[in-house]
Amino acid sequence: MEDIVIIGGGIVGLSTAYSLSKRFPHARLSVLEKEDSWSKHQTGNNSGVIHSGIYYKPGSLKAKFAKEGNKEMIDFCQKYNVNYEQCGKVIVATKQDELPHIKNLYQRGIANELELSMIGPEQIKEEEPFVHGIQAVKVPSAGIVDYKQVCLTLVSILEKHGVELLLNTEVKKIIEKSEQVDIVTNQKDFTAKYIVNCGGLHSDRLAKMTGLSPDVKIIPFRGEYFELKPDKQYLVKNLIYPVPNPEFPFLGVHFTRMINGGVEAGPNAVLGLKREGYLKRDINFKDATEIMLYSGFWKMARKYWKEGTVEIWRSLSKKAFVKSLQELVPDIQESDIIPSPSGVRAQALRSDGSLVDDFFIEQSKRSINVCNAPSPAATACFPIGREIAKRVPELEYKLFAAR
Repeated sequence: MEDIVIIGGGIVGLSTAYSLSKRFPHARLSVLEKEDSWSKHQTGNNSGVIHSGIYYKPGSLKAKFAKEGNKEMIDFCQKYNVNYEQCGKVIVATKQDELPHIKNLYQRGIANELELSMIGPEQIKEEEPFVHGIQAVKVPSAGIVDYKQVCLTLVSILEKHGVELLLNTEVKKIIEKSEQVDIVTNQKDFTAKYIVNCGGLHSDRLAKMTGLSPDVKIIPFRGEYFELKPDKQYLVKNLIYPVPNPEFPFLGVHFTRMINGGVEAGPNAVLGLKREGYLKRDINFKDATEIMLYSGFWKMARKYWKEGTVEIWRSLSKKAFVKSLQELVPDIQESDIIPSPSGVRAQALRSDGSLVDDFFIEQSKRSINVCNAPSPAATACFPIGREIAKRVPELEYKLFAAR
């Protein structure tokens, strides 16, 4: 009998195990990961940004956890010698019609209690000499980190705490009972008092295995990147973002200096036809059929068809992708960038066609399910883990603590 089994070995699952092991030091904890290595999907394929929390609705979990997580991630990296840099970023308006939006974004950041400054063209050039902009928000707290290294550090800590860490262990079935949960995997069966579902791209399916029927379905969006050739990396000093389209829930193509070297440009946001599909040609019949038969998808498509068309065109045309980049850095040319590996965002979509814009955690008596944790979940992983640990009932806490 395990006390708690965590499903998913990305940064949210590992940080949840970290928080649980601190709150319940005597509990028997296991982490199950279906892949042969940790952080293989969303965590291992993101751009490594430590977000500030400026974009998110005041009072939301994303706003609160991103701000808290920013500080906690930096503290963790300092304590355990993980490579990071708090380099800051600029969010740049390049057209007059973006000025109201950037002012609203600045006010949102102030409401989220962030230290920000509004800067003009001369100050933009001081921050990023090759950027074209008429106004920008400077965000000093943003940074860059190697999230894979964070995960490997967490794995090392969890091993020392006696947490059972199992790779190549895929959950096939969950049977939730009144006093326990039975978990069937491809390796062996487990029985636990609680399970925590941090399954990312498969979190909705795992939640349904517990008997829940959350009104969300995970829709995969592939984010495609390019990288600057080494002799053109001087064009970007740190992090350069556009003003996000307030009608579209993605941040737009941007420039990211990576902690291990190089500069990425992207991503766009293209519907994926496979939940773990990192290539344009990747299609999974089950995944694609689920999307096409889901009424929420067609409602979303009707709402965002114009934006979706632009994203698809940018995916098909390098010239169109570069044109978007040139709005920020006019000197960028097609010959300056080369393709870089893609990532896949697990975005929860409701049946009414609305994209879930906050972290979404659904509970049953014996399970806690993280059903929506896209960006900034890596930044916010420690507050998310702590929130999950808090949701284990106090009665069970007393039992664990007494052991």
